Amino acid sequence: MTLDGKPWWPIGINAYQLGTDWSVNAGCGAQVDLDTYFGQLQPHSLTRFNAFSSLAVNKHTGQLDFSALDAVVRAAERHGQLLIAVLSSNEGSCESGTFKDHRWYTEGWRSEITPGLLMTFQAWMETVVRRWADSPALAGWTAVGEPEPSQCRDRQCDWTQRYCDPDAAGVLRAFYDATGARIHELDPGAVIFSGHAGGGQCGSAGDAFELVNASPGIDVLEYHFYQGIDYLPGNVFDGLARRTQQAKALNKPLLITEIGMAAGSCGSIDERERVLRAAFTEMRNRGSAGAMFWAYVPDPRPTECTLDIGPADPLMRLVGTAPN
Repeated sequence: MTLDGKPWWPIGINAYQLGTDWSVNAGCGAQVDLDTYFGQLQPHSLTRFNAFSSLAVNKHTGQLDFSALDAVVRAAERHGQLLIAVLSSNEGSCESGTFKDHRWYTEGWRSEITPGLLMTFQAWMETVVRRWADSPALAGWTAVGEPEPSQCRDRQCDWTQRYCDPDAAGVLRAFYDATGARIHELDPGAVIFSGHAGGGQCGSAGDAFELVNASPGIDVLEYHFYQGIDYLPGNVFDGLARRTQQAKALNKPLLITEIGMAAGSCGSIDERERVLRAAFTEMRNRGSAGAMFWAYVPDPRPTECTLDIGPADPLMRLVGTAPN
């Protein structure tokens, strides 16, 4: 990837809860002082945040209210920072809690209005892209975080009970073709991120990952890595080595948009910094385009085993652009 025409290997961070404002919306995580957060970062650092339609619903009136989300964009602009806006979550967390299944990817994203929300996903996508397309802070868009067009076999859609339809990859590809084309139409300079976890998820396992990401509606491929769950270079079907091969074949960058490791009661934050620094160095050597830590919180819980990255965490000193 490049920034201002120069090679760019960003070290960014996920701060999913930036749109939380308890005076306005139902929130998603803790409320963050936006100027304090963006002010502590190196200029042009990359932050990934939840720009869900639920965060644009005023909890007092039930009406559309962009004040909390607009505040994130305006604060990023003031501090010369960059944002990836994630427009929804496959699991439905911090939205309605409704899993986005096979039917949602085929037609529901255009037609369904989930209880508690005010519009279809298509309408939300078009509304928010129009609203922020001209902002210098918007580095790009992600339609759905960790897409997985599975069929649900129980009410809770437990992952052990889901069924992957044989046409899942084709359905996901068609979704990206359509949504990507519309985002590019509304924001011609947009960079669209795939949202993929990058493992063996329904619709993108093995070779299907390349089929889906060949879509002209995807500009940057994603991969998520959690120390202790994933390993480097990973298996030959869905590991990082395979994903970087596929990205190279498609001539598209692969960004590690989530890299996390638990600390607190289960390990020191200094050891985590050492381990993750080594991990993203290996990721860079294997051809990835950057890494983003999971996840910033303003009030970390040091007595619990969590993925929390607080303001004073040593990982925060790494956020910015990796040296050549």
